[in-house]
Amino acid sequence: MEKTFGKLADGREARLYTISCGRIMAKITNYGAALVSLTVDGLDVVLGCDDIRGYERNGAFLGAVVGRNANRVGGAKFMLNGQEILLPANEGHNCLHSGPDTWSFQIWEKAAHTENSLTLAIHGPDGEQGYPGNVDVTVTYCLENDGLTITYRGISDKDTVFNLTNHAYFNLFGQDKPEKAMEQELMIPAERFCPDDAENIPTGELRAVEGTPFDFRTFKPIGRDIGMDYEPLHLQGGYDHNFVNVEQIAAVMRNPESGLTMTVTTDMPGIQLYAGNFLDNVGKSGVVYGKRSGVALETQFAPNAVNHPEWPQPFVKAGEQWVSVTRYAFT
Repeated sequence: MEKTFGKLADGREARLYTISCGRIMAKITNYGAALVSLTVDGLDVVLGCDDIRGYERNGAFLGAVVGRNANRVGGAKFMLNGQEILLPANEGHNCLHSGPDTWSFQIWEKAAHTENSLTLAIHGPDGEQGYPGNVDVTVTYCLENDGLTITYRGISDKDTVFNLTNHAYFNLFGQDKPEKAMEQELMIPAERFCPDDAENIPTGELRAVEGTPFDFRTFKPIGRDIGMDYEPLHLQGGYDHNFVNVEQIAAVMRNPESGLTMTVTTDMPGIQLYAGNFLDNVGKSGVVYGKRSGVALETQFAPNAVNHPEWPQPFVKAGEQWVSVTRYAFT
């Protein structure tokens, strides 16, 4: 199903697409290719807005696809093939989520729409957001086998960066129960995480999670240790950090009351846990999403990886297709 989702302030119309398979239904808008809702057995577990004007007003990237480069680049610059690439500085002197005019705030084109899948496409001209290369990107949402799979594809005519993610905030108690979000239990098998400096840029250290509030190797409520006296938590106001993936399962989150469980698998080398420390939005059906009303699990290359050559890199050669797959399975 496809219908209007309202008009942007500049008069452009946004569309809303519905896909379904068995017990799962998803709604996606072509504005930012954003996941508006994800309903499992009748329970909507994703934060979102009722219409496009809500997305225009919100600054939290609710459900949006982020690119070309997710997360932060320190100093809003990096080197590629001996050339300094300058990016827009939209968070102090750093670049967050590719800048103020990122794909999260643009209209994508519908490429394909079936009962259980939707593919949206966008073209990025050479120099957009400061990045080299004319690029063509698609994002496919597909529901099957009790899960949502998101497949990202990109190709460029110049060496460039591809590091796309989805910024959905999950609450397995339901999007209308924001006060319960920190009671979700989380397991992240990673043994190391990236401490950040006061500007949210990784210091370069890959610190062991053992003995710290960042040890999620066994299930625990997300809110249990979030207020501990620990510098990385103080600097970011809670969890907003990258974990280094050691296996395909990047995270498992569950509702301890109902047993609803979401398993996140990915081919990306990291996952950013963001506990919604600065959420301040009005969402669907007038629900107020205040601080820590949802949890983002962003599969990605590490923040500022472009300035850490010793880490896995998001660089892609001209003419080579980049593909990444993340799956959210529900049991």
